[in-house]
Amino acid sequence: MKKALFQEKIEERPGAVRCGLCSHRCVVQEGKRGLCGVRANQGGELMSLVYGRLVSENVDPVEKKPLFHLLPGSLSYSIATVGCNFRCLHCQNYQISQVRLPAAGAQAPGRERSPAEVVDAALATGCRSISYTYIEPTVFYEFALDTARLARQQGLRNIFVSNGYTSPEATRLLAPVLDANNIDLKSYSDRFYKEVCGARLQPVLDTIRLMKELGVWVEVTTLVIPGWNDSDEELRDIARFIKSVDPAMPWHVSRFYPTYKMTDRGGTPVATVLRAREIGLAEGLHYVYVGNIPGEQGENTLCPACGALLIERFGYQVRGSRLENGHCTGCGHKVPGIWDELGRAGEDSA
Repeated sequence: MKKALFQEKIEERPGAVRCGLCSHRCVVQEGKRGLCGVRANQGGELMSLVYGRLVSENVDPVEKKPLFHLLPGSLSYSIATVGCNFRCLHCQNYQISQVRLPAAGAQAPGRERSPAEVVDAALATGCRSISYTYIEPTVFYEFALDTARLARQQGLRNIFVSNGYTSPEATRLLAPVLDANNIDLKSYSDRFYKEVCGARLQPVLDTIRLMKELGVWVEVTTLVIPGWNDSDEELRDIARFIKSVDPAMPWHVSRFYPTYKMTDRGGTPVATVLRAREIGLAEGLHYVYVGNIPGEQGENTLCPACGALLIERFGYQVRGSRLENGHCTGCGHKVPGIWDELGRAGEDSA
């Protein structure tokens, strides 16, 4: 266990602690846990129950995150603990995100790892980044932060794959060592967030803006679910919000497959996902990608200035790139993203 960051005692409620890690801002009574299930009040101190307790370690293509504008074709060392601060009815990783420990002080499942071991494993497997993913990485924030700081010193990039519910305080502390964040914008409806996720919309919008302001590379993903968030109006609202932050911020619109507690509807028709992409482009977004439909042209990166094919993809595989130092080789247009290596501490980037 590890003492949790972002906690404050509540004078009028002896023994209770307010957690400031995410936008739920749980008030946790002694012997109880927050909504994430992995931060517990033990003797008036908030403790992380999952520090270094990894249940998943994998080498993934960075495109799987999905991140299309960060070192295309590279590998990312992906880690997760149990727990999550959302209750998404359609979670594809519910086996680990929705684990509930039997008691406040119970040891979390997983293999014990140190930040140094994770960094060493990433380097040994030829990865160029570490991804904190599969569940909401904010819930293992202390371990992610320690690992990210060490990873930066060793020339590795750091990636969050997040629901965007990290508090502004936690976002500001993490941002200096975070290179990229793929944030789920699940819907533009507060009703969706409340009924499907157990959360609210506005904090997610605020996090996307703040991450961008703090210099973190942000890509946004929307899983398009039939009957929930697939109307033209809602897709247009999402596209307009992203454009208001940055029209060059990539938007991934992905196909839904029935899972967990949302098996009452079929998968998203391919035509719906393609329509979502067209809406995004029509609203002025420069880069709109389709997900979970391998072989579609919407997986490719095109130059918004001249239309040239810059990065060709099939699923998570990069088949070819015509970018040179982040510029279109046809017209010279600069494509925003992270295209170069990060040097180790004391070294220059390649």
